[in-house]
Amino acid sequence: MNRRRLLTALAGLGLTGGSLLAVSQGLPGGSDGLSVRVETVDAAGSEAGQLSLPVRGQPVTVVDLFATWCAPCSEQMEALGAVHREYGDRAAFVSVTNERVGGTLTRADIREWWQRHDGNWTVGLDPESDLMAALGADGLPYLAVVDRSGTVHWEHAGLVEAATLRDRLDRHLEA
Repeated sequence: MNRRRLLTALAGLGLTGGSLLAVSQGLPGGSDGLSVRVETVDAAGSEAGQLSLPVRGQPVTVVDLFATWCAPCSEQMEALGAVHREYGDRAAFVSVTNERVGGTLTRADIREWWQRHDGNWTVGLDPESDLMAALGADGLPYLAVVDRSGTVHWEHAGLVEAATLRDRLDRHLEA
């Protein structure tokens, strides 16, 4: 067997092995479902501590990825607030920033931003971007609707209108 065929065969085995590993162990947000812990911040509607996503005991969790420096994220808060007021008793809402606290950003800064944008649900920190990676998010704002098993049913990068989020929640709350 010549060298090129041998290298091609080895590459094929590597791809097959990687695929088998992914199937057997699952990928973040894949067949085993989303399962990430975030630190939560003491702010309006939120208590300091830890929270597993998806939120236990809730049929659906709305996950919002944001940053305090992100202008579209600020704009997204209006739609999120409106939908939370309507669905907050039937679904969990969690907004998470991957910003690092320390240096120029403090928990007080996050609380102030949260209050200024009328946040009134759980807000968390994910400084290692584990949640972003698990969702495959490549920008902010980023929304996802996740069921209790961790299956991600809908994801969207960029701004989402309240009507669109309502529609997605209705689809999964009725299922």
